[in-house]
Amino acid sequence: MLSPVPEEPLLLAELKPGRPHQFDWKSSCETWSVAFSPDGSWFAWSQGHCIVKLIPWPLEEQFIPKGFEAKSRSSKNDTKGRGSPKEKTLDCGQIVWGLAFSPWPSPPSRKLWARHHPPGPDASCLILATGLNDGQIKIWEVQTGLLLLNLSGHQDVVRDLSFTPSGSLILVSASRDKTLRIWDLNKHGKQIQVLSGHLQWVYCCSISPDCSMLCSAAGEKSVSL
Repeated sequence: MLSPVPEEPLLLAELKPGRPHQFDWKSSCETWSVAFSPDGSWFAWSQGHCIVKLIPWPLEEQFIPKGFEAKSRSSKNDTKGRGSPKEKTLDCGQIVWGLAFSPWPSPPSRKLWARHHPPGPDASCLILATGLNDGQIKIWEVQTGLLLLNLSGHQDVVRDLSFTPSGSLILVSASRDKTLRIWDLNKHGKQIQVLSGHLQWVYCCSISPDCSMLCSAAGEKSVSL
């Protein structure tokens, strides 16, 4: 019996920046990172020119080719019932190299939440971390586009970011300064550890599902655990 022929992959959409504005020489139009939120409700991409676009998912009709119906479009009705989130533009001030969403649902930090929100019922807080060209990490609240924290410590490009899957709001960052740094967003983004074993730029990092192991890759043709 012949096996079924797999369907050809379909290019659903191509997202491009709008008309570029005048920026200084440090800015560029490259897209370096993309990410989906864990609950599938948001898509983030570094659009270039220091901008991150947060787009509600599934894509709106204007992005979809005529005559094509996505199989997952039925979930859009559920999104409308939750208040129809709108596309957001985050101006990071530097070229954006890394993106990471916090786990969802994520128990919000009471200290982090209280600094930016009036007292009220506890609610889940979806967070986006952005790693920047100058070594800074900016932490954003996805639902509002509000800048929550600015983390300083790296001396070069922050190339990758990873949240612990447990939802504890522990963030790991990988940088061209040859270090990985661990941050606790529940403590106003306190830097709690620096890992300095790499001899070359650190390109990426990942945390195991049980949060017991951190993996990182750098330019020395090896992986560190």
